[in-house]
Amino acid sequence: MRGSILSKDYELTDAQISDIVAMALSDHISFAEIQLEYGLKEKQVKDLMRDTLKTGSYRAWRKRIRSFGDRREHYK
Repeated sequence: MRGSILSKDYELTDAQISDIVAMALSDHISFAEIQLEYGLKEKQVKDLMRDTLKTGSYRAWRKRIRSFGDRREHYK
């Protein structure tokens, strides 16, 4: 699905996708910050992560995100 994620009326480059993945994996950057910078909503970030990461890595990331779901906005 690389290159087909649309944000702000343009396609994301591989470098932008890599940056978004790094931001999403970080415990110090919220989905809101990713949305401000790239225009992707939380669901779009999750879809991008599902398409980019290996299945096990994606599941581990989602489990970590769910474990502090409501706190994520304040924690980050």
